[in-house]
Amino acid sequence: MSPATYPTRPLGRNGPLVSAIGFGAMGVGAYYGKTDEALALETLTYAANRGVTFWDTADVYGTSEATIAKWFATTGRRSEIFLATKWGSMDLTPGAANMYQPNSKPSYIKRQLESSLKTLGTDSIDLYYQHRVDPQVPIEVVMETLRPYVESGKVKYIGLSECGIDVLKRAKSVPGVGEKLVACQMEFSPFELEIEKSGFVAAARELGVAIVAYSPLGRGLITGQYKSRKDFEADDLRQLLPRFSDENFPKNLDLVEKFSVVAKKYGATTGQIALAWILADYPDFIPIPGTRTVARLEENVKPAEIQLSAEDVKEIREAVHAADVQGGRYPPEFAGIMNDKCIPLSEWKGE
Repeated sequence: MSPATYPTRPLGRNGPLVSAIGFGAMGVGAYYGKTDEALALETLTYAANRGVTFWDTADVYGTSEATIAKWFATTGRRSEIFLATKWGSMDLTPGAANMYQPNSKPSYIKRQLESSLKTLGTDSIDLYYQHRVDPQVPIEVVMETLRPYVESGKVKYIGLSECGIDVLKRAKSVPGVGEKLVACQMEFSPFELEIEKSGFVAAARELGVAIVAYSPLGRGLITGQYKSRKDFEADDLRQLLPRFSDENFPKNLDLVEKFSVVAKKYGATTGQIALAWILADYPDFIPIPGTRTVARLEENVKPAEIQLSAEDVKEIREAVHAADVQGGRYPPEFAGIMNDKCIPLSEWKGE
C-alpha cells in the first residue's frame, strides 16, 4: 500500500485528515533502553514511505525531537509529516526545585515552544499538546498563551493529554482558540479502558475532539512477546510499572491468550488484532503505537488494513471488558503526572 492509499481519519471535528495509525516516537529517543540513531532514521523513513505520517514526540523524549529534526534535514520531507509534540509534563527549567511536576506557566509554555521549534528545525508545529495538566494554571490561561502562536501559524492545532472532562470543556469554550483544540491524547488499550468507563470518551465525542490513543498495545503487553520483567533492559520504564510486576505480569497475560485465538483466524499477531479492534470499535480513535525498528513498525501499521468481522469485534470487546487486569498504570511516586484538574480562572494570580 502506497502512502497515498494508506487509510486516514479526521483528527476531530475541526481537524485535518491524518494517518489512521500514527507513529509514537518516544522510543526513538528515550525510556525503552538504548537508542540507535541510524536505526531510528531508517524507521522514520519507512513510516513516511508507508503513509504513516502522523508523528508524535515531546520535549521530554530524550533525543526524539532532535532525531526527527535530522530526518527532516536529510530528507527534505517535512511537509509530508503531520507533526505533534508536547510540553509541560515535567519542569525542564534549569535549577528547577522539582523537575517531576507539570509546568504550564505562560513563560514556560513560550520557552518550551520556541525550544521545540528550534530543536525540530521547523517553523511550525502541526499539533501542540499540553502533556499534563498543571494544577496551578487555569486551562483558559494556557489557551490564551497559545493564541498568538495559533494566529501566527507557528501552532496549527492544539491538543491536551491526560486531562479531565472539566478541563477539556473549559478549554474548548475559550473563544477563537477553543475550536483549534482537536485532540486529546489518552492511554487506551485492551488493558486500560478508564477513559471509556469515566465518560471521557463520550464527552470528547460531544465536543468533536478525537482521542489519540497512546500505549495502545499496553506498552507491548498484548503482543505476547514479553513473559516477565527479565525480558526488559534494566533501564526500561516498564521495570517500574505495577502492571509488569513479578506478581501481576503472569496474570495479565491471560487476556493475550484470548486475542491469540482471534489472531490465528486472520493470520495476524495479537498486537495487530488489538490495534484492528481499536480501529473497528472506536472510529474516532487514532492509535499511536511506538517502536524503534522497521519490522515492528510494519507489524504495527498493517492493522489499518485488517477488517475484523462484527462477530470478532463483539467477542474481543466482551473479553476486554470482562478481563481482570492487575496493577495500575503507574507506581505511587508518579502521582504528580496523574493530575487531571486545574484551578478555576478566578483563582489565577499570575506567575
